[in-house]
Amino acid sequence: MNFHTYFAASNRTMPVQTCIVGTGGFGRSFLTQGLRVPLMQTRVAVDVSAETAAASMRAAGIAAADISICETPKAARLAWDAGKFIAASRLETVLDLPIEVVVEATGHPEAGARHTRMAIEAGHHVALVSKEVDSVVGPELALQARRRQKFVSPVDGDQPSLLIGLVTWAEVIGLDIIAAGKSSEYDFVFDPAAQTLTSNGRTIAAPEFAGWLQLGSRDCAAVAAGRAVAASALPQRAVPDLCELTVVANATGLMPDRSDLHAPIAAIGEVADFLATEADGGLMSGTRRLDVFHCLRLPGEVSFAGGVFVVVRCDDEATWAMLREKGHVLSRSGRTAMLYLPRHLLGLEAATSVLEMVLRGVSSGAQDPHHHADLVAHADADLPEGTVLAMGGHHHSIENVSARMVPAGPLGPDSAVPFYLAAGTRLVRPVASGTAIRLADVAIDKDSELWRLRARQDASFFPG
Repeated sequence: MNFHTYFAASNRTMPVQTCIVGTGGFGRSFLTQGLRVPLMQTRVAVDVSAETAAASMRAAGIAAADISICETPKAARLAWDAGKFIAASRLETVLDLPIEVVVEATGHPEAGARHTRMAIEAGHHVALVSKEVDSVVGPELALQARRRQKFVSPVDGDQPSLLIGLVTWAEVIGLDIIAAGKSSEYDFVFDPAAQTLTSNGRTIAAPEFAGWLQLGSRDCAAVAAGRAVAASALPQRAVPDLCELTVVANATGLMPDRSDLHAPIAAIGEVADFLATEADGGLMSGTRRLDVFHCLRLPGEVSFAGGVFVVVRCDDEATWAMLREKGHVLSRSGRTAMLYLPRHLLGLEAATSVLEMVLRGVSSGAQDPHHHADLVAHADADLPEGTVLAMGGHHHSIENVSARMVPAGPLGPDSAVPFYLAAGTRLVRPVASGTAIRLADVAIDKDSELWRLRARQDASFFPG
């Protein structure tokens, strides 16, 4: 649908009203868009303190005189009726306002789960930016919303929604998907003159990388392994990448080829080779697989910008030969091609998901997501009894704990514990390095929002 026809198609004359919960990063961008998108308005912001929310509103360009700090539902209603922007410290304060979509962007597993459940019960759609929540209980939250004729949806601007859209587009037009995924958050930039490799602001000496710079006619597995060793001083797995692909797996049914991903370091023009099947010279042992790649480039070369891709089979030689001539990325053999969107604009793009839910009655994710995959915790060092699995940092990681994607199943004592269900818990027995952290290894608060929702999800998707 042409975006300019949104209002005409829905017979709307007023903008869609939204509330942002969590105003740092993504939330700040979304507040800015709320002032610019003519079909949407964001007059309500919630954060750990009302003043934090108000400060983000001011930073986004909202005049201080137009912002009311509200700590009660009555105060919020009076401010709303007066046409004010509203800053609050609790979602409960604003849930009775005539908002249509709650955008949950705290990134906090427990708080995000509670906010989403409350918003659903109050009759609102939810744009669920907090993938930490989605990876543990997203299918159940989506199910609860559908029962109320509402949606819990991922958001455009973040990779899961964009990748779900690209995968379903490829399926609609009949393409045979070999692999799908995204580039990692940070490029790997090799400087041949300095013999260095830079990623995420860190530069290492990597003279041996030069020997692996060109794929040429070499074996993909050998080059991927050689590059990984040459870049071993830099991180090559990140929990957020696996978390986002878990959301995609539950929406599409695509699964990883290996639980920690192949994650090759590859130039844009090489992805169709690396993420082809083994039979076609690539790394994949089968089709319909999920993975990431670290975008390899030279200084000054264009980035993949955290974009998304599908690798598809080229089943019509003449057509794909023509497309290669037009600049599309094909493998050396010509049997696979990569089709891609080299962007993700975070909060600057999220408005389309908001508008789709309200004006078109569709989700930016799956209309009926299932529980195909779990993101689980894996010990990277010996962890003694009493260790607190504290989540922190920009990537919401846990020290000495990495993540794996595994087939979904109901939780039991011997089940690997979902990564963000484990976050913040204490180990009740030691866990050896190189093993999964089990549910029985951690002290779970059975009264927590996340646990109760996960128990309901297990009952919904694995009855009996």
